[in-house]
Amino acid sequence: MNEVSNEAVPAGAVGVQVMLQTVYLKDCSYESPNGPRLPTNQTWEPKFQLNMNTAAEEISPDVREVLLTITLEAKQGDATLYLVEVKQAGVFTIAGASVEELKRIVGSFCPSVLFPYAREAVSHLIVKGGFPNFLLPLVNFDALFEQASQEQASGTVN
Repeated sequence: MNEVSNEAVPAGAVGVQVMLQTVYLKDCSYESPNGPRLPTNQTWEPKFQLNMNTAAEEISPDVREVLLTITLEAKQGDATLYLVEVKQAGVFTIAGASVEELKRIVGSFCPSVLFPYAREAVSHLIVKGGFPNFLLPLVNFDALFEQASQEQASGTVN
């Protein structure tokens, strides 16, 4: 028979704990100078420019607000079809993490949790603007974090 102990778990034995407290749309912007009209005699063949950025703010020692900013611009020739910017935020409680673990959680794990919400918001704004649905491609935030860490270590941050 297994016995259950009421002894306290030693500090550090639990490991890193991450808890999502809330997810919210902090800011969004949609611009479409000409609405869903294409320039005369042109077919739908836009070029897309996608930029992503993350930021974090310490709310308390174990609580961080993480912000994922996605900017998507669609152009046809020189004409801007639309420009969408979404700032998707989340509040995370992170306990038991070393400095390096905290950097990885805030720089990789948290944005990967926020991404599906931001992806849906971007798609929703584009469709509401009268354009064909656009789904952002999946993102490997672990790989982006590693790349940024290597660039920072070598001093080649853009």
